[in-house]
Amino acid sequence: MDLPVVGIPREEADAHFGWLAHFASGDFPASSTLTQKLLGWRPVQPALIPDLDGGHYFDEGALRTPTP
Repeated sequence: MDLPVVGIPREEADAHFGWLAHFASGDFPASSTLTQKLLGWRPVQPALIPDLDGGHYFDEGALRTPTP
């Protein structure tokens, strides 16, 4: 997508992200173990990284803006 990536010091995160700074800087580990146990759910889809590596989310044609 050719978006610039810039690192900012932690001290500047509040000003940059506003109310979202708490979530952007937090470490919130998550697991589907409880969901699987309570609901009997078992994931059958590909894992995140292999799914992204498939390339179908980033089809170049989908990123183009139609011209009138």
